[in-house]
Amino acid sequence: MDITLTSLEAGHSELLKAKIASQIDSEGGWIPFSRYMEMALYEPGMGYYSAGAHKLGAGGDFTTAPELTPLFGAAICSTLIPVLEGLKKQGLPTQILEFGAGTGKLATSILSRLHDLEFILDRYDIVEISPDLAQRQQERIKKTIAELGNKTQCHWLGQLPQDFKGIILANEVIDAIPCDAIIYQNGFWYWRGVSFEGNQFIWKVGAPVEQELLPESLLSGNFSEGYVTELHTPANAWMHQLTQHMHSGLFLTFDYGFPESEYYHPQRLEGTLMAHHRHHAIQDPFYLPGLCDLTTHVDWSQIARSALTENVDDVYLTNQAAYLLDAGIGDIALEIGDPGNPETFLPISNSLQKLLSEAEMGELFKAFAFSKNLQKILPGYTLEDLPGLRGRNRL
Repeated sequence: MDITLTSLEAGHSELLKAKIASQIDSEGGWIPFSRYMEMALYEPGMGYYSAGAHKLGAGGDFTTAPELTPLFGAAICSTLIPVLEGLKKQGLPTQILEFGAGTGKLATSILSRLHDLEFILDRYDIVEISPDLAQRQQERIKKTIAELGNKTQCHWLGQLPQDFKGIILANEVIDAIPCDAIIYQNGFWYWRGVSFEGNQFIWKVGAPVEQELLPESLLSGNFSEGYVTELHTPANAWMHQLTQHMHSGLFLTFDYGFPESEYYHPQRLEGTLMAHHRHHAIQDPFYLPGLCDLTTHVDWSQIARSALTENVDDVYLTNQAAYLLDAGIGDIALEIGDPGNPETFLPISNSLQKLLSEAEMGELFKAFAFSKNLQKILPGYTLEDLPGLRGRNRL
């Protein structure tokens, strides 16, 4: 692939490359892929999410649903409103906490929709590890709050609060949590790590994977020699931590992925690991470290099991199209746009097509939710009574 870099970009990538190579050397010539991915994405001042770079939108490396249209955030409000009303009735602060808020467009579309529905949120807080994205979020969100003229407080937090009561959101966050790579050889699973030879990163097989870390699908499935895939121990640990910190409320996330039986399908020979640069999908995860995003699809079955071990009420999974339609995105589109005016409604229609089409984001992207102690906020309600979550549960 021919990608023209500025001298600054090339130098930045080379510096991070040297830093990772030094780390590999200090650890005896091999590091697990999760360590490589962590450094490539999050090394302070150098990683993809830790250095100043335009990542989202038409001029960045990928586009998310909130970037496409405010309809996405408006539809999410249909799910959130009953929980927020419940918090208010219980005399609790009405609060939303978002992980990894991107450019802040999801937050502003939610705040705007709630304002239109005459619901004024007490707090909208954000946990963001990217300094430049946090700065962009602050500029956009504070401007929106000022324009709306409401008193919603917005703070940027370094970590999740203890005993949180409210709503936690995460859009395309889990896919960027470092994962481990593994390979099937001679009837066993082995760690697939990273070495540095000839001034380039290469894959190198490590020790056998501990049996207790392997999901049942990998223990009982019939896999061909050289089959590679991913383990998501850090993402599962993140879910454990998140559920432990929540006292009562709702968690809702959107990301691309599959249930375990599809994720570890015998025909998915090369896993789901992918790099992205300027809207190009790149198979080589070692390409331009620090300049490329690295992602994997989410294993929703393991995420659900991680939540259930922490005594949540219930878990729910559906595709994005089913979620948005049940949340009333079609009615919201008609509410804000006039189908009789093609000039204004065509962009709305095009955005709906991308969000809902099976060939675009409608099927590959999933909506996952869990509730914890929801009865303390909404007596008589279950997770699947909430708009957006009333369809078939795919877990």
